[in-house]
Amino acid sequence: MKFQRTSLILVFAALALGGYVYYNESKKPPQVDEAKSDEKPLFNFKEQDVQALTVQTPKLTVSFEPFTPTIPPNQKGKPQIDRASSWLMRKPEVAPADEGAIAFLLNLLATGKSDRSFSVPAARKSEFGLNQPSATVDVKLNNQQTHRLVIGKPNFNRNFLYALVDPPMNQDLSVLLIPINFQNAVDRPLSEWKRDKPKPSPSVSSPASPQ
Repeated sequence: MKFQRTSLILVFAALALGGYVYYNESKKPPQVDEAKSDEKPLFNFKEQDVQALTVQTPKLTVSFEPFTPTIPPNQKGKPQIDRASSWLMRKPEVAPADEGAIAFLLNLLATGKSDRSFSVPAARKSEFGLNQPSATVDVKLNNQQTHRLVIGKPNFNRNFLYALVDPPMNQDLSVLLIPINFQNAVDRPLSEWKRDKPKPSPSVSSPASPQ
C-alpha cells in the first residue's frame, strides 16, 4: 500500500509540473513577432530627399548629385529634356550615372531596417571590420542634413553586415546588423556606376545601282 501511495504522489506531481510548464510556454509570444516588433529603420528620409550621394570603398570613391539633363533644341528652337538619367556622377569623372545602381542604393538607405544592435567600446571596431570599412556612404539631404553609413564585414553566417549609422566620435558604438544586399549595392566597379552610352543605330546602305 505504501508503494502504491508513493507512486500516485509521483504521478500527480509530474502532471502538475507538466501543466505548469505548458501554461507558461503558451503565454510566451512567438519569436517571429518579437523580431518584427524590434525592427527599426536605419534612417528617416525618403529617396527624393537626397541632394548628394558619396560612396567610398578601399578601391574607389564616387559621388553623385541629381540633375535635369537637356539635349540640343529641336527644329523649332525648344529645348528637349533627356529623361534617361536623373543622376550625374561628379567624381572621379563627370558622366551620366546608371539610374538602376543609384535607385537600388537609395531604396536600401530609405527603406532598410535592422532588428538587432549592440553596444561596444570604440576600441573594438576592428572585431567587426569597422576600423577599415568595406564601404562608407555619405548622404546630404535637401534640408542640408547629412547622414553616414559605415559598413563593416559580414557576420559569421554571412547573412548580414555589421554597420554603424551616424557614428559618434570617441564614444561607445551601437553596432547594427543590416541586410547583406548593401554589399552588392556599394561594391561596384566604376563602369557599373556610369550609364552606358546609347549605341549608334547601324547605317543602312542603299543598294548599288545596276550598271
